[in-house]
Formats: sequence, C-alpha cells, structure tokens
Amino acid sequence: MKAADIKPKHFSWSVDGKVAIVMLNRPDRKNPLTFDSYAELRDVFRQLVYVDDIKTVVLTGAGENFCSGGDVHDIIGPLVGMEMPELLTFTRMTGDAVKAMRNCPQTIIAAIDGICAGAGACLAMAADMRYGTARSKVAFLFTRVGLAGCDMGACAMLPRIIGQGRAAELLFTGRSMDGDEAERWGFYNRICDPETLLSDAQEQAARLASGPTFAHAMTKQMLNKEWNMGVDEFIEAEAQAQAICMQTGDFERAYRAFAAKEKPVFEGD
Repeated sequence: MKAADIKPKHFSWSVDGKVAIVMLNRPDRKNPLTFDSYAELRDVFRQLVYVDDIKTVVLTGAGENFCSGGDVHDIIGPLVGMEMPELLTFTRMTGDAVKAMRNCPQTIIAAIDGICAGAGACLAMAADMRYGTARSKVAFLFTRVGLAGCDMGACAMLPRIIGQGRAAELLFTGRSMDGDEAERWGFYNRICDPETLLSDAQEQAARLASGPTFAHAMTKQMLNKEWNMGVDEFIEAEAQAQAICMQTGDFERAYRAFAAKEKPVFEGD
C-alpha cells in the first residue's frame, strides 16, 4: 500500500517526501472532531501499518488551533440521547484511534498551536513527540462536563509523560496549561514560534524519516510493550529487539560509514 492510496474525506492529508501531514481542517470551529473524523483517523493510522513509503507523520490543525475536542453539536448533543450500547461503541472507537496511533510504526509528531482540548489533547498525548507554542492551551477538560478524566487512555498515558501528580491535577481539575508550563512539565518536547511551528515539526519528521526507520519502529514498539513488563521481561525483550536490528542493512551501513569516517545513509531496512 502507498501513501497515494490514502484519501481521507474528513481531514487533510498531504505528503512531503517520506513525511505525511495529517491536518484537522475545520478552522472556523477550532478543528473539532466528529463521529466521521474520529473513525477516519482510526482507519488511516491503521492503514499506515501497511504503507511503506511513509516513515513519519505530523499531526496538526488548520488555522491557529490544534483541536477543540468533540464537536458540541455533532457529538456531544447526540451522546446525551444514546443508550449504553451505543455509548460504549463510541468510547471504544475513540480509544481505537489512540491504539491505532500507538500501533502504527511511523513516529508521530504533534504540532500544537492554540486550543488543544479534550479529545484533541488525547490525540496530542498519543503522539510520540509534541511541538507546541507558548500561546497554546492544553486541557483535559472532561471533568468540566461531568465526565471522568479517564478518556482515551489519559489515566495511563499522561502520567507516563508528565508524572502522576501533575497528571492527576490536570485530570481532576480540567484546567488548561499554557505552552511554557507544558514544556516545563514535559508534555511538549519543544516550544516553537507560531509562524514556524509546522515547518519545525516537518523538519524534525524529515530528519527522522532519513534515519534508521526500522530501528525507530522497533523503538516505538518497545516503548509500548515495556509498560507492562518486569525487569527480566523487558531486558530479554530488548535483547531480542536489538538482535533483530543487528541483522538490518542500516546497522551494517552505519558500521561501514563509521569505519570510513563518513556519515551513514540509512535506507530503513
């Protein structure tokens, strides 16, 4: 499967070399999610497992906002009238979007400006790295609308990013953190100027895409799997993973380049 085979209808999809840009594209409403866009995000990230010409992904929002969460009229209103089986189908679908992001082999960089709230914050959380702006506002605001903070994996993933106490504060209060606090707490990897945010994220994505991408995919896989392992298990798992990587062409290329005092050119195999 190739990148050209992916043709989403509910957000923008573009490709620059080996980098795909997924852009939530409803700027007039601060890029909210709908039932359709949730499902399509899930499906696209599932498809990326089989796309061999895309090595990294940048997830962002159009205009000056990342994502305001579930659309009040298209999602929140209908949910109020649903019965439990329908509600559970919906909440499982939103969680499946996060699982698809974590399970695709490509490194995902979220480029976050403006509002990043609710489900939008969870999508940002599910990325491998996050670039933000000082003016951005990140809020896991579920308790402010009468819901639990445990949405789309937030109670498991957010503490691993910023720590248990900080995650608890955000999930209990639903308050927002600005960009400087998000960087200080470790949610953001980097603060960028709004004008260069997307290009900065794309540059990092391109650098990673030109690296040993098989090894990057293995790193992502082990970051996921080792959450639930004890010491003996994760040491053995990493031994096996590294032995596999030692059989790749990129490992040999790196050695030959080092011996020749040259910069290695990786091919991802």
